[in-house]
Amino acid sequence: MTVLPYDTSRKKDSASSANFGTEREACLRYFEKWSETDQVEFVENLLTRMCHYQHGHINSYLKPMLQRDFISLLPKKGLDHVAENILSYLDAESLKNAELVCKEWFRVISEGMLWKKLIERKVRTISLWRGLAERRGWIQYLFKPRPGENHRPHSFYRTLYPKIIRDISSLENNWRNGKHILQRINCRSENSKGVYCLQYDDQKIVSGLRDNTIKIWDRTTLQCTKVLIGHTGSVLCLQYDDKVIISGSSDGTVRVWNVHTGEMVNTLIHHCEAVLHLRFNNGMMVTCSKVITDREIKYAEYVLLLVFFQDRSIAVWDMVSQSEISIRRVLVGHRAAVNVVDFDEKYIVSASGDRTIKVWNTSNCEFLRTLSGHKRGIACLQYRDRLVVSGSSDNTIRLWDIECGVCLRVLEGHEELVRCIRFDSKRIVSGAYDGKIKVWDLLAALDPRSSTSSLCLRTLVEHSGRVFRLQFDEFQIVSSSHDDTILIWDFLHSIPDRNMSNVGCGTSPSSRKLSNFCTELFFTHFSLQLFGLIYTWTKLVVLVAVD
Repeated sequence: MTVLPYDTSRKKDSASSANFGTEREACLRYFEKWSETDQVEFVENLLTRMCHYQHGHINSYLKPMLQRDFISLLPKKGLDHVAENILSYLDAESLKNAELVCKEWFRVISEGMLWKKLIERKVRTISLWRGLAERRGWIQYLFKPRPGENHRPHSFYRTLYPKIIRDISSLENNWRNGKHILQRINCRSENSKGVYCLQYDDQKIVSGLRDNTIKIWDRTTLQCTKVLIGHTGSVLCLQYDDKVIISGSSDGTVRVWNVHTGEMVNTLIHHCEAVLHLRFNNGMMVTCSKVITDREIKYAEYVLLLVFFQDRSIAVWDMVSQSEISIRRVLVGHRAAVNVVDFDEKYIVSASGDRTIKVWNTSNCEFLRTLSGHKRGIACLQYRDRLVVSGSSDNTIRLWDIECGVCLRVLEGHEELVRCIRFDSKRIVSGAYDGKIKVWDLLAALDPRSSTSSLCLRTLVEHSGRVFRLQFDEFQIVSSSHDDTILIWDFLHSIPDRNMSNVGCGTSPSSRKLSNFCTELFFTHFSLQLFGLIYTWTKLVVLVAVD
């Protein structure tokens, strides 16, 4: 039924008009004496006696009365901090729109330093922002109270934010286009014929070489600052934290070094063959090596040892301290050399030359399942959350769902064995015996709708030998090779640095045009699932009064 507007110009009959004013005043006097409950009950009864077009007129009269600019009202009651707290939950686009609502909203945002707080929130929670803040230097203006030499006005942070967004966009474009600055460390020595492993941070690069040494390089000067000597075979794998470096070698030993002094503090002897890979975290370490077979045994006494120790290919260790490390369990199951292991609090994952990936329970070390699909031996993998990414001598990369053992995608492009692989939330980076490093789009690879041609973003060719190991973060790739070099591929510093001290002031809302009384803010939430992509849109409508 169509609601007709109530005609306020409709003339009353002469009889009612004469007494209307007096009766209305008397009625209002009675109404004001009643309690709020009685008043509401009276109005409800009154509404039931009205016709539909009268309801329509009353509704149009009540609608603006029910709207409140609560942000502007809160400061008038001494609750500025509440208004600031409410607006601090807005994202950047919403905060920018909120500034346009009225002068009072702009004042609350400005005096509350909400752009500064938004930047600080992102730096705390997003590693890309944290790294950019440290590398660009604007972290000195964050996480400090207002008084002080590094204090900047609100306008500084409001203008800084879009500069950061442009910086991030340029960085992403550099990854896609392969635009980078290349730094080279020459590790060649008299006995060196390859850099087998590495790990880095902002201060140093730790590398394991074929000449049996571990060399530590300064990130600023690219000079060798320390050489760790002790292994009698090639250093094939290593990992370090803020206390120790742990390395594995073709001499069959695992050695523990003090990360600060370089002193060897422990030697672990368990594996009968080369230690091919190791990982440690939270008081636990997993190491792996070749599987001993009868054909490898030359002497009778070793055959006796085989009877007692059987397969030593995967060892799980408990780490109480640097000097107190003991075997918890030996995992048996692979039929060829175990080339790589990874683990978290839920699963231990191992990959072997027998073409399989095996999954074990971390807490009790029980075998759970086998992932099969590679046509030749598996040389590398990384496991995180429920995703496993593996590289093989069949020249392919496979993505697996560890929970159900399903292969989600096969990536093809390398021409020889894929020796090393790493991934983060956006991309996969792989290195192979063809001397090439490839950057892949992880999100596209996990989307079954993506075409194969769109998966490889860039191929980097600088090494003249096999790529043995790589590590990367949001800003760079660090790789090592059989050519005795370590290469640093810097995707950030090809972007011109901006002078953050010359950030201009923001404009006031009076100089900007507010296009609509109703400001519509759109939030897009993106979430990734292993079997596809899910997009969710949430719409927020804010109705406010405008000056």
